[in-house]
Amino acid sequence: MSLDPAAEQHLRHVEKDVLIPKIMREKARERCSEQVEDFTRCCKDSGILMVVKCRKENSALKDCLTAYYNDPAFYEECKLEYLKEREEFRKTGVSTRKRLQKLPTNM
Repeated sequence: MSLDPAAEQHLRHVEKDVLIPKIMREKARERCSEQVEDFTRCCKDSGILMVVKCRKENSALKDCLTAYYNDPAFYEECKLEYLKEREEFRKTGVSTRKRLQKLPTNM
């Protein structure tokens, strides 16, 4: 039983406010990996003084992530990815992430 395309594109509150932003955070962290690494390295090297010593790295990381969070094209990209995953789940009953985890690594 297939729903009409308009119904397929409809997003529930939890999808808009929780699930799609989660994908956005994951993808933004991947795309800001250099800033994530710099901040992580600074925190490890600075210990308890990280709050003071890592302001520059924290600022660069926040700027990078915020640029993605505020980008409407990035939101649409993540929304389409979510809709594709949701459609696949509705067809197979298996979430995309679980299916990818079950694939053997020595293919």
